[in-house]
Amino acid sequence: MNAFKTRIDAFQKHFGELLEQDRYYYMQQTDRLDGAWVWIGGRRMLMFSSYSYLGLLKHPRIEAAAKEAVDSFGTGTHGVRILAGTTALHNKLEEKMASFMATEAAVAYSSGYGANLSTISTLTGRHDILIADRLSHASIVDGCILSSAEFNRFRHNDLNDLEKILRKSVDKYKGKLVIVDAVYSMDGDLCPLPEVIKLCREYGAWLLVDEAHSLGVLGKTGHGIFEYFGISPNQPDIILSGSLSKTIPAVGGYVAGKADLINFLKHNARAFVFSAALPPAAAAAAAEAFEVMEEETWRLDAVHRNIRRFIEGLNSMGYDTLNTQSCVIPVIIGEAEPTLALTSALHADGMFVSPILPPAVPNGTCRLRANVTSAHTDEDIVFALELLEKHGKKLGIIGSNSEVKA
Repeated sequence: MNAFKTRIDAFQKHFGELLEQDRYYYMQQTDRLDGAWVWIGGRRMLMFSSYSYLGLLKHPRIEAAAKEAVDSFGTGTHGVRILAGTTALHNKLEEKMASFMATEAAVAYSSGYGANLSTISTLTGRHDILIADRLSHASIVDGCILSSAEFNRFRHNDLNDLEKILRKSVDKYKGKLVIVDAVYSMDGDLCPLPEVIKLCREYGAWLLVDEAHSLGVLGKTGHGIFEYFGISPNQPDIILSGSLSKTIPAVGGYVAGKADLINFLKHNARAFVFSAALPPAAAAAAAEAFEVMEEETWRLDAVHRNIRRFIEGLNSMGYDTLNTQSCVIPVIIGEAEPTLALTSALHADGMFVSPILPPAVPNGTCRLRANVTSAHTDEDIVFALELLEKHGKKLGIIGSNSEVKA
């Protein structure tokens, strides 16, 4: 049998088994939104899988900006940015992003995946080395694979392992690029940024930090991990990347840094040069979202409060949430079957949360990944915690003597 058909058939068999067992929880159709609540399959459910960390989806100002953009420029750009696809909206967005990130310049890509993939593979070559945290996002890994540079991975947040690789690279490579996530998308913990920067400087490496899950959430005013640690990102050896489809309710990705770097990427990064420009509505929505984030600071206070209450409630019941310090809250269950059973029970009672299984996470660390947002009310947090307590006890995942504290 053809090798391609064999792979497809194996997947289809597994997929069919999940459907038969009512254990498939992905690509569920959302029919309507109401704050943190959604309608799926005719049922109203409390959403804990959204990346809308500051609750900006359907914000009236952002929607108005998008509608005005369609009226002015239409629904598409009819071209790539370097030819006919650059509008005033794209330039405004990039200026706003650079200002928000406190860097000299920024470039908007058509996707966050493309931003990492193309930036990494464009900047590095066969005489260079790439060193990425082992839990880095798939877009980072794929960018490293696409590059012809040497690719090494260090143990998650292990500074000693990172230094070991850096030390071995001295005088061996022309360029060294270390890559980390600000917030890791499955564990929710932060990279030790000050120490990573120190090591990079000591060994002459540049640093790329992916802010996909930290933008709008970390830092006193939500400007990200550099503000959180009190470090200026406007430095020649530092590159920021991120998403325009998580906290920012649009689509796309970005890279921010020194002006010469951004100019280089705009003329050389294949995902920028050969991809259609962001739709005008997305560019306008993203730019307006940055304005809203800076003005409506109560959203940041709300999400920080919800994060604390949700983690404290889970921990008081006996759930392991690892070392999360972000909106991404892993609820570690362990094996696949109890994880899927808990998911089924929660969905039945109106809480939409996603199960994460291998190979997305290591064996034995199956989990629910709950995303807390500023749109969740106090009552929403209590509702979710009570369901997790009830079904966790019923399934024997947590002890019967545990008590929810919210």
